[in-house]
Amino acid sequence: MGYVAVKGGQDAIENANRLVDYFRWKGKTEPIKVDQARTQMRLAVDRAMGEGSLYAPAHAALALLQVEGDSFEAAFHLRAYRATLERRYFAEVLNTREMFVHRRISSTFREIPGGQILGPTRDYSFRLLNPALLQASLGSIEKFIEGLRDAIDPCKLHAMTTYKKVIDIFLNEGLMSRQGNPDEDRRVFDVTREAIKFPVPRSAVLQMLARSETGALMCMAYSTMRGFGESHGTVGELRVGEVPVRIVDRRGRTRYVGKIKVTETEMVGGSMRRSPDAARQGGKRSEGAALSIGYGLCFGQNETKGICMGMVESALRSPNPDNPANNQEFVLYHTEVIEAYGFTNHLKLPHYVTFQAGLESARRVARLKQERSKEVAVGAGAGEGGND
Repeated sequence: MGYVAVKGGQDAIENANRLVDYFRWKGKTEPIKVDQARTQMRLAVDRAMGEGSLYAPAHAALALLQVEGDSFEAAFHLRAYRATLERRYFAEVLNTREMFVHRRISSTFREIPGGQILGPTRDYSFRLLNPALLQASLGSIEKFIEGLRDAIDPCKLHAMTTYKKVIDIFLNEGLMSRQGNPDEDRRVFDVTREAIKFPVPRSAVLQMLARSETGALMCMAYSTMRGFGESHGTVGELRVGEVPVRIVDRRGRTRYVGKIKVTETEMVGGSMRRSPDAARQGGKRSEGAALSIGYGLCFGQNETKGICMGMVESALRSPNPDNPANNQEFVLYHTEVIEAYGFTNHLKLPHYVTFQAGLESARRVARLKQERSKEVAVGAGAGEGGND
């Protein structure tokens, strides 16, 4: 590519780093603690963990503080740190039916088994700036928490439980296949260790979408809703909560290692084929009656990403080169945050060797055109003199 060293070498780089710290501290404000960032900027931390492909809330908070809130840089730092870690165990498949639910909603039914649980959300709030946060203090926070606890009626508390899934309704009615597509490639593919070669199996698609940049994924999903695709799903169920993680140790024993917070989304859409279950049961449903699921699961609470992931995952199962969101290579390469961010920002590095080479070629062509124009002009003049 013809890169060259920055003028001034290491001293210039150190000065640039010092200036970064100067602009961070010149306001002489109280430094933000990692615990503050982890709890009060939890959604930014969750997004960084997802795009950084590493579930480590404290490390994600540190990365965000280090890069002054730049989500792209934070994900880049986490990916770099992740690459230094040894892989010792493989987790068992997560059972999201065991989720300790913080939030659970469905757009397909007014009421669902166990009820809609709004949980922590701003979906029904006005998007107005809150001046009260300017006066927030530890005392006011403690007062708010105590007031919330006092408002809880102990008589209405019930034992913790898990919830059945909304898709069970569709499965029991034969509107959805339990087996899925029999022709689907079900290999377990590790995108961090195996070279990508299209088309990739569904496991690779889900991994890459889970690591993708939220905004880029939303762009792909929105394009399908606007007609540049074949998918416009409805939220069958969206869950936010904690699920247990288990590993198998070297002696073959299953061990519980803790819980992680995830967002799981199942987007329900129509399928232009008949459900195999409905066919076996002798159902007389039309070709458009069968339903399909687009699946999304990502770290932390990132509902926008979960919804978009489900929509895009569904679209990718219907390849169509005319629509960006139905094209595996287009979606998976162009939503990959580290590749896209790295390549875009590498343009800030010195490129003058290659640029000057191209510029010199352009100048040579311009000179040749100018000389050619002069020759044509001289020839035209000589022709006019001969006619006289």
